[in-house]
Order: sequence, then C-alpha cells, then structure tokens
Amino acid sequence: MTVPIVKCSVSNCSYWGEQNVCKADLIMIDIDAHARTHLKEEYAGETFDSEHHDYASTSSATCCHTFKPKA
Repeated sequence: MTVPIVKCSVSNCSYWGEQNVCKADLIMIDIDAHARTHLKEEYAGETFDSEHHDYASTSSATCCHTFKPKA
C-alpha cells in the first residue's frame, strides 16, 4: 500500500511538518460547512497553492478533523 503525501498549510497544527507536509498517522476528513463553498479553483489538472501558512483555532475551521493545535 502506498502512503499518500498530504500537504497542509495550517502551520499551527501539531502534525504540521516542514514543506507543509502533514505528519499525522491518520487523516480524518468529513463534510462540514466548507463543503458548500464555491471556490475559484479549477479542479481539472490544476495545482493548488500549498506553500502558504494559515492559522486555525479549531478543527471545524480547517475541513480536517485531524487538526490539533500546537501546545
């Protein structure tokens, strides 16, 4: 089984690693408030910006239930 590389720009997460790579053993993603957001990204073969750093205070602000703030 191949382990995917997960990129994350939320730098205050306990699992955030260098070059925006998530270091969590398991990633939990679920449908939440962002599921209905109409983003301006193109999904067909486009690349997304994964080099910026954001700040989140809760997992509900990230679309990622794995998020845990750094101590």
